[in-house]
Amino acid sequence: MSDGAMSDAMAEPVLSLRGVSRTYRMGAGALEVLKGVDLDVRPGEIVGLIGPSGSGKSSLLHAAGLLERPNGGQVIVGGVDCSTLKDVARTRLRLGSIGFVYQFHHLLPEFSAIDNVALPMMIAGERKAAARTRAGEMLTRLGLGDRLDHQPAQLSGGEQQRVAIARALANRPKLVLADEPTGNLDPTTSGAVFQSLFDLARIQGVATLIATHNMELAGYMDRVFALKDGHLVERTGA
Repeated sequence: MSDGAMSDAMAEPVLSLRGVSRTYRMGAGALEVLKGVDLDVRPGEIVGLIGPSGSGKSSLLHAAGLLERPNGGQVIVGGVDCSTLKDVARTRLRLGSIGFVYQFHHLLPEFSAIDNVALPMMIAGERKAAARTRAGEMLTRLGLGDRLDHQPAQLSGGEQQRVAIARALANRPKLVLADEPTGNLDPTTSGAVFQSLFDLARIQGVATLIATHNMELAGYMDRVFALKDGHLVERTGA
């Protein structure tokens, strides 16, 4: 764990999972992908989640991100027990406190890089000028200062994903969840994009949970967990 992450080791978790279970009905049977998962992620901490396809990584992220309700257990975000919240309150908390980065950038093709990042801030009530100023600063920090007015089609895959990272962090979320954020990038670009995500998350003190197949990127993480048979197992010496 880095010095910055260790300084936050005693801080209250941004994300706490307690006994989270998730079962999918399949015809007459059932597939239990999460079996009483417990996890804490604190401010500024970067936690990795590894496991093969179908192991439950995305299910865990969807539960943590309030996109799906687990079948059992508690999801606590910023001290709020979300298991007791109605859908409107869950949506409000998700929009205000959680940023998402996916394997595919999902940028709006008709908007420039700076406007793709500024738009979530404007939707949240930020004035256009202030939103664009912050968006420009974030993109410049990510090495895209000369690409602010480029549309996604004019950017490389790595550049597009860095725009998506800036967008996820634009509203100063407490928690960022990333699902295979470099899964469609080559190894060199993948490492650069991961570094961009980690640097920005550190600067903003964001709790970050990243699901990945890429074992080489485990060295970036403060802690790494594998999902095995529905349970989290911490990997040591990652």
